[in-house]
Amino acid sequence: MAELRFEQLEFREEKDSVRVIFLKNYCFKLPKDELGKIAGFKIRKNSVIFEGISEKSARQKFNFLVERHFGSLTNILTKKPAVYVHKNSGIPLIGNIAFGIVYRNTNIIEVKPVTGCNLNCIYCSIDEGAGSRKNTDFLVEKDYLLQEVEKLAEFIGEKWHCHIGTHGEPLLYPELAELIGGISRIKNAGIISMDTNATLLTEKRVDELAKAGLARFNVSLDAMDAGLAKKMCNAEYNFEHVKKICSYIAQKASLLIAPVWVPGWNDNEIEKLVRFAVEINKKDRIKMGIQNFLEYEHGRKPAKQMNWEEFYKKLGELEKKYDTKLILSREDFGIHKSRVLEKPFCKRDSVKAKIICSGISGNDKIAAAENRNITVLNCRAKTGETVKVRIIRDKHNCFAGVC
Repeated sequence: MAELRFEQLEFREEKDSVRVIFLKNYCFKLPKDELGKIAGFKIRKNSVIFEGISEKSARQKFNFLVERHFGSLTNILTKKPAVYVHKNSGIPLIGNIAFGIVYRNTNIIEVKPVTGCNLNCIYCSIDEGAGSRKNTDFLVEKDYLLQEVEKLAEFIGEKWHCHIGTHGEPLLYPELAELIGGISRIKNAGIISMDTNATLLTEKRVDELAKAGLARFNVSLDAMDAGLAKKMCNAEYNFEHVKKICSYIAQKASLLIAPVWVPGWNDNEIEKLVRFAVEINKKDRIKMGIQNFLEYEHGRKPAKQMNWEEFYKKLGELEKKYDTKLILSREDFGIHKSRVLEKPFCKRDSVKAKIICSGISGNDKIAAAENRNITVLNCRAKTGETVKVRIIRDKHNCFAGVC
């Protein structure tokens, strides 16, 4: 008898297959007839037991089977195909604005371990959530992220900060506390912050993340009217829970309340949010980070963008009324320019790149070249092919191209 045990896998028996849960939020299926070709088997929560075969042989054959079907990995929440970006995936972590690592030549490293969201906000600039037109989600291996963040931190060579700002909700990342703890132990690590809609937070989870090293929670709360807040999130939304969690965070860590001001929607709520922040700011740990709704090409557009002059004028009036700073700059977060990370290729260059997997949207593909990943737009090439890509975007070492 050979019992194969796994920490990151759970098994659930179905009629003709075994559903494999990977890191809690992802799954794929193994056909029972293919498992039966290895040997007679029994399923347990975190193990598979094979009869009449050595453990070495069972593990070799089972791993081969898993590798063959792992390509059908699916995000359980979004129901979209998912790509697991790990050390041996062939996908570099720098190059994409949606996942991996983004470095804008300042002393802050942006870490994006996961895509996908449990809300469906009407103003979402990246079109995430249940109504998303995207067709692929990405999940990045924790150890791979830590390895590459450490390399970049060494390159920066001074105190640096880390911001976990995913294309979606970071609390959907299965190993978030472990990731934060690992980041906090890297040399010269400073403040670690995270964007969140806070719906998945509990007091216990706040404590866990704060203990791991998370210094600031940036919470996207858009209204103090429960009905309007739910309408703007366009999903199930427990306003009272989020409000309570904000008050709890204020006792444990720094809190940035970060509403998006959407003209015609929450104009009357912004001042209420400022009052709420002032009321719970007992330990001087709270900032307001009011964001102007912007019309992005691929984002949702429920309103017209407020011009910046009007936006700052209104913030200035609220600053005076409540004697609290609302117009923030990079300096308020200790961010300054740092070493420039050279780009291996630039806009209009032609690059030979290998197609690795599907991209986030449409017929886009993810390709790799010179330790960067490139989003190749509307690409018909197959996985494994090498193509010539003309770079059309290179900002902040995030690349897009056409072939």
